[in-house]
Amino acid sequence: MDFSWTPEQIELRDRIVEFAQSSLNDANRERDRSEEFNRRGFELCAEFGIQSMAVPAAYNASGIDTDLVTAALAMEAIGYGCRDNGLSMALAAHMWTVQRPIAEYGSEDQKQRFLPPLTAGELIGAHALTEPDAGSDNMAMQTTATPTDGGYVLNGHKRYITLGPIADVVLVFATTDPAKGRWGMTALLVETDRKGCDTTVVREKMGLRTVPMGDVVLSDCFVPEANRLGPEGAGASISSGSLAVERSFLLSTNVGTLQRQLEEAIAHAQERRQFGKPIGKFQSVSNRIADMKLKLETARLLLYKLAWMLEQGESVALEAALLKLHLSEVMVESSLDAIRIHGGAGYLTDAEIERDLRDAVGGVLYAGTSDIQRVLVARLLGL
Repeated sequence: MDFSWTPEQIELRDRIVEFAQSSLNDANRERDRSEEFNRRGFELCAEFGIQSMAVPAAYNASGIDTDLVTAALAMEAIGYGCRDNGLSMALAAHMWTVQRPIAEYGSEDQKQRFLPPLTAGELIGAHALTEPDAGSDNMAMQTTATPTDGGYVLNGHKRYITLGPIADVVLVFATTDPAKGRWGMTALLVETDRKGCDTTVVREKMGLRTVPMGDVVLSDCFVPEANRLGPEGAGASISSGSLAVERSFLLSTNVGTLQRQLEEAIAHAQERRQFGKPIGKFQSVSNRIADMKLKLETARLLLYKLAWMLEQGESVALEAALLKLHLSEVMVESSLDAIRIHGGAGYLTDAEIERDLRDAVGGVLYAGTSDIQRVLVARLLGL
């Protein structure tokens, strides 16, 4: 693996940072308070070409191919420049849990119908796997897709769906035959304007308040066979494959946030004086900053290694679980470190530091909890 960046990649990273800093940070505190999604920011990202980086040029709005390592660098740049973690998560969820599965498993018709408007920011996509009684145990799902003439009739209730309340199309996982277990799970693309497809209002949350989450309820919702993603019964395989990529990229913007937190902590520790000297001269502060640097570098290396392995077509189940576990945990730890280093000022909302901690906590829960990642790692190690 080559650890150097080309001049073109560095130039792209710098352009994304500049774009994010100048275009995606207006009224962040107000949006957090009012739980408002920055739809205009989402559209500006599409105009820049961010959403196009998850799918091949033949199907994206920019007409440019982006390899996965460069895409990881781009997502990191978004996280560094954009202080709205909800918008960053919305981008990652839309790109890697909806667009990417369509690009990898979709028919030519599905790619042509859905990917251009999704990458152009004209449509918003959501990924619906979790249910009230099926979280970590997704094989316990009760949503059904009953075969009928020309398609399927869907009935079920999906919960905690990122972007669900505002999505135009939802990638729904349902079972065509509960008796078949995992071999009965099927993936379908459901337009939310279909009769029988309803979404809830936004759920109030501790953090990530600027990305809408809610439920998707399906009541005798007919979906044509042309909207089935992959063969009938292939849903479990599609879910497993897409989850590996999801765990690889869903938190990728956090690497940029970790970099920003570190730089701001260093600057504050150099400027803030107590007892006649900068607080960075006190070992308790400098040690904390050293730990923040270690967390950043280990997370970054795991992300780049994983992106490189995906680009090579290698299996990444173990590495994806490790990255999801490590990056979610260190994001919480680093955010708390940043508050401690800034002291009372860091605890205040106006400083925009405490919000990172509130937003980070969700990372140890969604896309597989940290406990589940540890179970996966142990199982893949043969335990």
